[in-house]
Amino acid sequence: MAFQITKDTIIGDILDNAPQTAPLFLNIGMHCLGCPASRGETLEQACMVHGVDADIFLEELNTFLNAQA
Repeated sequence: MAFQITKDTIIGDILDNAPQTAPLFLNIGMHCLGCPASRGETLEQACMVHGVDADIFLEELNTFLNAQA
């Protein structure tokens, strides 16, 4: 089973388990992926800070990962 992301998943955990998702974060303006603070945020928190709809981005991430499985 592929790594499943929720809105409560920590950004650092996403990047550690699915580093291939980094370009998706960069595409929506999350350019601070290497910052210790951003790696400790949940997906929902990061989306809120960057003005991104967390539900839409969550679906995009999981669709991307499931397509690679």
